[in-house]
Amino acid sequence: MSTQLVSDLSIFVLSVLVGFEVISKVPAMLHTPLMSGANSIHGVVIVGAMLIAASAHTAAGYVLAFVAMAFAAMNVAGGYVVTDRMLQMFRRRPTPPGKTDGPAA
Repeated sequence: MSTQLVSDLSIFVLSVLVGFEVISKVPAMLHTPLMSGANSIHGVVIVGAMLIAASAHTAAGYVLAFVAMAFAAMNVAGGYVVTDRMLQMFRRRPTPPGKTDGPAA
């Protein structure tokens, strides 16, 4: 193994551990709003993974870059799904035909 690969693997493992530690400390009540705000950050992670893929010269480098892009893309897509569900809680439900909101006259 080259020193560059060992360095890249070390950074990857440390970032996974730090990310897990940070997320595990967030209370459940704040997790959904923070997840929706983190989507832009994970967009930057995708760009960084693309830059790593462009500079990769070995098969292991390509695999790590692909894994990083796949995880970041899943996180972005999942974040938007959760955000959409959260925002649906604040939308008014449509009234069925024949029902009125006000008192009957």
